[in-house]
Amino acid sequence: MDLMTIGEFARRSRLSAKALRLYDELGLLPPARVDADSGYRMYGPGQLKQARLIAALRQLQVSLAEIKAILPLEPLQAAERIREVWDATEAEHTARGALAAYLIDELSGKRSVMYEVSTREMPDRSLLCIKRSVAGRDRAWAFGKEFIALLRHYQLPQVEGRAGAFFCIYWGEVSEDSDGPMEWCRPVPADEAEALAARCPELTLRAEPAHQEAFVKIGDGQIDGADWQVVSRSLEAWSEQQRDILPADLGVRITYLPSEVGRDSYQDFAVPFTGQPPR
Repeated sequence: MDLMTIGEFARRSRLSAKALRLYDELGLLPPARVDADSGYRMYGPGQLKQARLIAALRQLQVSLAEIKAILPLEPLQAAERIREVWDATEAEHTARGALAAYLIDELSGKRSVMYEVSTREMPDRSLLCIKRSVAGRDRAWAFGKEFIALLRHYQLPQVEGRAGAFFCIYWGEVSEDSDGPMEWCRPVPADEAEALAARCPELTLRAEPAHQEAFVKIGDGQIDGADWQVVSRSLEAWSEQQRDILPADLGVRITYLPSEVGRDSYQDFAVPFTGQPPR
């Protein structure tokens, strides 16, 4: 097999030597051979296809971590995974477009309600919670998966209806630049709360007072930061249009109602408030 120097391979793959060294360090594209004396990297012609695939995926702004997961797959599996990644990318682009349009309207003096807003009464509840500061979508989702794993492990008794749905409170902005914090909460029967807290050491017991919530149903799909901003601003615009409505200091939240709790499965974005909602 005729090996190429890193310079020749860089020319033929159209990747820089700097990129090739990075991909080697990350285990994406290790050289076929490294000279023991000089440390020179040597690449084989058969590696050009993988190098060009990496370059193409980076042009699609696929993360290096995602690329590392794609490369070992069989071609059909890799194709399906790329399709899934691109579908998610297009959804994110659509959400960012909606946010951009909303901001343009807002800055032009057109503050509008883009979603149908409903209201509901929530009773006082005993909550088992875990709160943590996390930055970035990946860490936020990992935190959510950790919480769900705890729920499955402890098999907590269910409070009936929407009041029993678990939810996540965003006490601050969660993004690559801001670390929240986030708090995951699960309502539990009040008469069992202390005993349940004693056997769930990872979770903290607290009470939440009865309140009203304005909410927007967001379906079953994932909601990202751009969606979050549009829905949040839409709820703010709704509240500004009402009389005698003030935000309650209980934290904006996404509520998850799984199908086994109610007849339908949905998520909604809610903002607690005080005052009298319109009839």
